[in-house]
Amino acid sequence: MTIQVQPVIMAGGSGTRLWPLSRSGFPKQFLALDGRSSLFQQAAERLAALNGPGIATLTPLVVGNDEHRFLLLEQLREIGITGATLLLEPMGRNTAPALTLAALAALEDGVDPVLAMTPADQTVTDVPAFTAAMRRAAELAHGGAIVTLGIVPTRPETGYGYIQAATPGRESAVLGFVEKPDAATAERYVREGCLWNGGIFVLKASVWMSALERFRPDIGSAVRLAWQGRQRDASFVRPDKLAFAAAPAESIDYAVMEQVPKAGLPMQVVPMAAGWNDLGAWDAVWQVLPKDGAGNAALGDVVLEGCSGTLVHASERLVAAVGLNDVVVVETADAVMVSSQARSQDVKRIVARLEADGRGEKNLHRKVHRPWGWYDSIDAGPRFQVKRIMVKPGASLSLQMHHHRAEHWIVVQGTAEVTCGDKKLMLSENQSTYIPLGETHRLANPGKVPLEIIEVQSGSYLGEDDIVRFEDHYGRTG
Repeated sequence: MTIQVQPVIMAGGSGTRLWPLSRSGFPKQFLALDGRSSLFQQAAERLAALNGPGIATLTPLVVGNDEHRFLLLEQLREIGITGATLLLEPMGRNTAPALTLAALAALEDGVDPVLAMTPADQTVTDVPAFTAAMRRAAELAHGGAIVTLGIVPTRPETGYGYIQAATPGRESAVLGFVEKPDAATAERYVREGCLWNGGIFVLKASVWMSALERFRPDIGSAVRLAWQGRQRDASFVRPDKLAFAAAPAESIDYAVMEQVPKAGLPMQVVPMAAGWNDLGAWDAVWQVLPKDGAGNAALGDVVLEGCSGTLVHASERLVAAVGLNDVVVVETADAVMVSSQARSQDVKRIVARLEADGRGEKNLHRKVHRPWGWYDSIDAGPRFQVKRIMVKPGASLSLQMHHHRAEHWIVVQGTAEVTCGDKKLMLSENQSTYIPLGETHRLANPGKVPLEIIEVQSGSYLGEDDIVRFEDHYGRTG
């Protein structure tokens, strides 16, 4: 007997506590904090690894933000995963509506697979242990059980919820879920064999829908309406916006999982000791990174002198630190954040202040990713802005026009196909062209290597919203 497992990746989080590396336009699940692959990519690869004797994994379902759809596709492509379906939430409604979308999608083809659901922003250092626990959970779920993975605690932790098991620390029935405790209660929970709630759940799609109908039929009915009105565009599935907006914003835990044991219904927990961490703040990132003999973790061009217990993450420049103890320093092209380890959770307060002040650093990096490549705003002043632009092979920007600015383009690598009004020309390295204000234009890369240009904008208004799109391969307007 082969169990069909449907990987479900929840990729809609914002990760404000990892600012300035994580931003709403490029949240933490897309960060390669180890310098190799992103948290989202790691989650996708872990679930794909469940495939093996007795278990057949399907192509993943990814629930994410419409704004991040091309990031999701590109990061899956980078690790060789194709054919995934992206369920794009028109607005955030927490994880219960998100999982309901995935369950309805999984039931579309007349099958009832086991949903293996995991957040996209966690890390695991012992992948074989994760795989063994998830495969065991899938076996239990195939028999109709609701299963959660309980993380074996490594310390008393006040930032996590806990799971009470019938047999402490062992695979057994779930007695209940308890909220984030104070320090003394956390120590007691660990002594009593409680497990951390990592938000990883395994159950059949039909079992989720039945449980939702029992405990939160309002969520079920709203999401069903949104699903009925969905639109599909290649890999992207968009639920009806108005119907989805009517779904109550509720987590899987509050909506269903905490209610199951209270109602006396069966639920199983499978313990997992796999070096799990949800990377909820910079102190958690420090915990999982390699460290020197003084407990320092450094990524990028970093020089440390007389430091201990310190994390320094350098993205663009040399960062030198002297005499720091238990401090976090994170440098990006447009922002530097310094915090004590103990207060790193409070970075979210900085993000709230940036939002209140209307600061762009809350949302986007200086380098902004687009479906065709990226641009990096390297300099700006009154009436001018300079950008470095990369266009992927075979990709093109939209056919567009600006009301308030003209542009100069200089090719520094690759070949550019330029449309300017009714003219089309090819430019190679060291060649340039001028796009007058108000002229219809397009930039494309017909070559086999990335195209890089320097763009100098000049005009009375240089905002990104001064753009009129006439044709766009990526479904964007305005």
